[in-house]
Amino acid sequence: MRRHPHAFVASAAATAFVLLGAGAVSAGAAVGTAQVPDARPAAITTEAPAPAASPSPSPSPTRAPRPVPAVQPAASKLRNCSIAALATDPRLASFQGYVLNAATGEVLFDRGGDTPERTASVMKVITSAAALTALGPDHRISTRVVTGAEPGTVVLVGGGDPTLSRLTSGTSVYPGAPRISDLAAQVRSAWAADPATAGTPITRIVLDTSLFSGPVWHPSWARTELSIGYSSEITALQVDADRADPGAIVSPRSEAPVARAGAAFADALGVDAALVEGVAPPDAAVLGEVQSQPVASLIKTALTISDNTLAETLARLVAIKVGAGNTQDALAAGIPKALEPLGLDTSTMLIVDGQGLSPDNRVPPALLAGLMAKVNAREGALGAIYDGLPVAGRTGTLTSRFTGDNAVARGNVVAKTGWIDTGYTLSGIISAVDGTPLTFAFYAIGNVRDNAKAALDTVTTGAYRCGNNLSNN
Repeated sequence: MRRHPHAFVASAAATAFVLLGAGAVSAGAAVGTAQVPDARPAAITTEAPAPAASPSPSPSPTRAPRPVPAVQPAASKLRNCSIAALATDPRLASFQGYVLNAATGEVLFDRGGDTPERTASVMKVITSAAALTALGPDHRISTRVVTGAEPGTVVLVGGGDPTLSRLTSGTSVYPGAPRISDLAAQVRSAWAADPATAGTPITRIVLDTSLFSGPVWHPSWARTELSIGYSSEITALQVDADRADPGAIVSPRSEAPVARAGAAFADALGVDAALVEGVAPPDAAVLGEVQSQPVASLIKTALTISDNTLAETLARLVAIKVGAGNTQDALAAGIPKALEPLGLDTSTMLIVDGQGLSPDNRVPPALLAGLMAKVNAREGALGAIYDGLPVAGRTGTLTSRFTGDNAVARGNVVAKTGWIDTGYTLSGIISAVDGTPLTFAFYAIGNVRDNAKAALDTVTTGAYRCGNNLSNN
């Protein structure tokens, strides 16, 4: 070993190899026997050694069943389009808003939607719905002339139609308005045809305004609305809604609308008669009668140009029709009663007027959005409201709205506008970019300026872009 160490190592390695090889052969014989299929006849069997016992597995601990809700919640759409940031625009002051998917009734957006607030001229939508429901879309308002109790006397009876026009030619603010000249022609003909009056001059004209009673101007209305020309005193008898210019939407009004109507009638008759206020005798013979356009047409005009006097007189006629009374205060009970057939929750609504001039009106945005869903569906006669709503960028009070980035929504939003000193509002229907019909009501309440209108347009356009993907977050 000392002399030939390498030879020894090699020899030892060879010996180890031989020994290991023999073990491997033996082991290989055993593995081969287990893997080769048994070729012996089936009658010949061998007994296999018993397998070694293995320990029994430990039992798994008992687990309580997972809780399952009694009612499985329905899957809801995950929405990720938001107008929340737009609604925080400081131009909107204190913002309230409510948006519905009109097809499904699902609330997509809600910011104080159940809180009643002032509506401004959006109130005209409420009034229109009440008039269509209580009076009916085909109802016409009559103005009559009857014989008086004294010789030479006729009575001009106001029926609450402010569209009666003193124009003999030209275009009135109100399409198809009845003419006081036509009424006078009927009276002259009937007067001359009756032997009892033929040849007798008409010397006295009684002006009957008894259909409405109480104050003609509400204390909450700014008196400047009269002089600027946005509204008239509310009387049952007046011509051209007491405008100085019958063809101008905005025109100064007088403080004597009944006298103006009487003078126009006397001129049309061609008589120099005394004008006095009074009441027609019962069962007096009718000498002449003219009628307004149907309520559905009147509503279209009132909504498109936001006519205050027309809306207010319609509201008063509704209160009379439902038995609430004929005064301004009667509207508080009369309008909600007229809306009952529509199934709206009017419990938190407070009605002071029908035109929206009063800052004391209170209607929650949710009610308006719900009403607009019925308008969109043309439920009952409510389709007349849809037809009268201004179209963004095209008609009425929305003609010059939705500009710049908001122009994408032009033609796709129909809505009623509203503004008073302490609130700007917008409520209507959106044909969203994804085809979803949305109804909405947005309020900007408080210290607001004219730029609130643009901010409301921006929020509305945001809803138009989101469609059914509008999120409440």
